[in-house]
Order: sequence, then structure tokens, then C-alpha cells
Amino acid sequence: MIDYAELRELIPHAHPILLVDKVLDIAPPDRITTAKTVTGSEPCYAGIAPGAPTRAFAYPPALLMESWGQGGALLWMRHVRSQARERNGGLILAAARGMEFRRPVYPGDTLRHEVRIDQFVGDNVIMSGESYVDDELVSKVDYAIAVMRPSDELTWAS
Repeated sequence: MIDYAELRELIPHAHPILLVDKVLDIAPPDRITTAKTVTGSEPCYAGIAPGAPTRAFAYPPALLMESWGQGGALLWMRHVRSQARERNGGLILAAARGMEFRRPVYPGDTLRHEVRIDQFVGDNVIMSGESYVDDELVSKVDYAIAVMRPSDELTWAS
């Protein structure tokens, strides 16, 4: 299992963008289940005025996707470490297809992300999976590619 300390070592994310609370199950090298509880104190809710409608508190799909992808990153980096290698640079969720968001997620919901690594290709992985609240499917990803790129290659310059 991966405890929170190892989780922080495996991926470069930190508060407030570390969006995995717990690893529920891991079957290296290709499956992981993680959990993320959405709370009302998430930074994405800062600035919402009192009296805002319920829909204003829907967890942004981009953050739901990021949380799901971080589960895949944990599994991927565990695999890299098992090969006596270390992360070499930034991890980027580069593209995704076949994404469906079936219902909004709100503070108080606990997301359960199921991520499969379908293929390792050099410093890239192809993943798929689903996210649930309780047993209800809230989103799915048919295909996503994540890449690891050396930090000196990551720049804002064009």
C-alpha cells in the first residue's frame, strides 16, 4: 500500500493541488484505486458569495480529472521506482479522449478513482478509468496519455 508520506514522495504535487487523499488499492503495474474527499474548504470555492445556488459548488470537472490523473501518476511512479529509476522531470496529463461527466460532485462527496495503465511507452503512459461517488459512476475516461518531460524542457516561452 502507499501511505500519505510515500504519496508525497512519488509525485511532485503539494497543497493545494495534491488531489489524492488515500490509496485504497494498488495492483502494480497496471491498476490503482484512490480516494479524494471534496470539502467546502477547497480553494476552488473561495470567493463564492453567500446565497450562491447549489450548482456554484459543483466540483470543477478539470479538478476531478486532475485528481483521477494523479492516481495514475502514483501508479506510474511506483512502477518507475520498481525499476530502480527516479522521476526525471514534470508529469503532464497531455491529452484525453472519451471523457464523460455524468453528474456533478459536491462538497461532502468522496471520489473513488479507478485508474488502469493500459500501456507504458518510454516516458509516457496510456491510461483509462472511472470515478465514482459511492457506487455511482460520475465520470469516465476512455483514453488519456501522460508524459514525463525533463524540467529544463518545460518552459512558458514559445
